[in-house]
Amino acid sequence: MNTTPGKPELDRKLRERVLARPDIILDDRDMMQALVAANEKTMGGNIVDLRGIAMERLEARLDRLEDTHRSVIAAAYENLAGTNQIHRALLRMMDAQEFETFLRDLEGEVSDILGVDSMHLVLESNEAGDDPAVSRLGEVLRVVEPGFIAAYMDGHRNSPTRQVVLRQIEAGPAELYGEKSAYTFSEACLRLDFGTGRLPGMLLMGSEDPHQFTPQQGTDLLGFFAGVFERTMRRWLS
Repeated sequence: MNTTPGKPELDRKLRERVLARPDIILDDRDMMQALVAANEKTMGGNIVDLRGIAMERLEARLDRLEDTHRSVIAAAYENLAGTNQIHRALLRMMDAQEFETFLRDLEGEVSDILGVDSMHLVLESNEAGDDPAVSRLGEVLRVVEPGFIAAYMDGHRNSPTRQVVLRQIEAGPAELYGEKSAYTFSEACLRLDFGTGRLPGMLLMGSEDPHQFTPQQGTDLLGFFAGVFERTMRRWLS
């Protein structure tokens, strides 16, 4: 093999391989960067390589696009997993043949499927009293006075009422969360409309994880869950 005096000889087999498959180098970002850097050294420090600058910017843009692509894929998988959870929980609710079973499942299998630590149905009533039904379902059912749900979900804000409110809290109120109140650090409040002439309700999900429910999260899936739940409730109440 003929070689240029004063220059290191490239391994013959490696040279033949590169000549036969130049894409090996072209597809390897680290090798291409090393070659470009070596070329810049031979040009001297007083020459501006516009092509190199353009390549660096394109590489930076490609890196950002790849990061965005990974984020979009991760969000899509997370959204799909959340959709499956909601569907499974709704199917479980629809299996109930009796109203009492329907409600008890909220604090049992439905809350397990959704991965929350507690779930309560809050109903407004003019006559809370000592209803035996309330006593039997005391673990999942909470009866409050009219106006409580709007005040709890909306506070004193003048913004339009929302169907779903997600937020972090220091501790859950004892009248809603009972013995779990001290360990509830985030919650999802789902406003329920039971139809004309009926007082509103609220489905309350609590979590020990302060990051499970935050205002920055989307509410579409929980809004869908609330819509199906309130329509199911209307049939039980009719």
